[in-house]
Amino acid sequence: MNFQQLRSVRETVRQGFNLTSVAEALHTSQPGVSRQIRELEEELGIELFVRAGKRLTGLTAPGAMVLPIVERMLLEADNLRRAGDDFARAGRGTLTIAATHSQARYALPTAVRDFRITHPEVTLHMHQGSPQQVAQMLLDGSADIGVATEALTHYDELVALPCYRWTHAVVVPPGHPLTQEASLTLQALAKYPLVTYEAGYTGRGHIDDAFARHGLAPQIVLTAMDADVIKTYVELGLGVGIVAAIAYDEERDHHLTALDARHLFAANMTRLAVRRGSFLRDYTYAFIETFAAPLARSVVEQALQATAGSSFDI
Repeated sequence: MNFQQLRSVRETVRQGFNLTSVAEALHTSQPGVSRQIRELEEELGIELFVRAGKRLTGLTAPGAMVLPIVERMLLEADNLRRAGDDFARAGRGTLTIAATHSQARYALPTAVRDFRITHPEVTLHMHQGSPQQVAQMLLDGSADIGVATEALTHYDELVALPCYRWTHAVVVPPGHPLTQEASLTLQALAKYPLVTYEAGYTGRGHIDDAFARHGLAPQIVLTAMDADVIKTYVELGLGVGIVAAIAYDEERDHHLTALDARHLFAANMTRLAVRRGSFLRDYTYAFIETFAAPLARSVVEQALQATAGSSFDI
């Protein structure tokens, strides 16, 4: 048994049992992948994959049982390399962060700047994606840290820690009739076409829930993942925008007026996640605390040691 065999099994599942894609991902040949899988099956005395001729179509029952063990073995091998590297390179290396656009654009820049000052020999890589894509990047090991508001708590394989709460704001062109309202209401908002986030992004669920609780059916004319896109179309007169309050900057967005909407929509919690069981280098803990001061190393280590399903809050 060797790690190449284990990687071939894991990657086969990740690539939807397409051996051509597996070979490309592992930088080897398709016959080589097939051989690695077959040799492991012969050593274990079981078939891991269901076959239709030469094609693999799924996991067998034994294969489904073995896969988590394969994942753990490869994770621990990666942890071993990271631990050795942590001591050998002493503060030098790479840190990969996966985040949604809102987090990467508005929440993370200050932390990245401050971290770079204290850890100049660490190279940062930033990947953006949907909350589900952020979670997947953590699960497949292509990211060390994930930051998002949605989805991260849905995976037992991830440890998702609360960072900060935030609310929504309504943005309109200067002089818009809503700026004359003594107190902004959902009923008043529902009279206008709305521009806001796509479903599953940046607290959109709380926006929908608020209108539904009041029996209102808002006219949402455009959705986007990016608050800057939303603000652009509000400026063009397409409708009233609902964005994360952190996405509005009075100086930068002087062409728009922000209205406080914290009393209309439930507060949201942004979370930072790491893969359960992963080895975190010293500078990873440092970045986490730079981004969210309450998440000291001792807090993160306690969370990593807790059983899946345990909750943490701030």
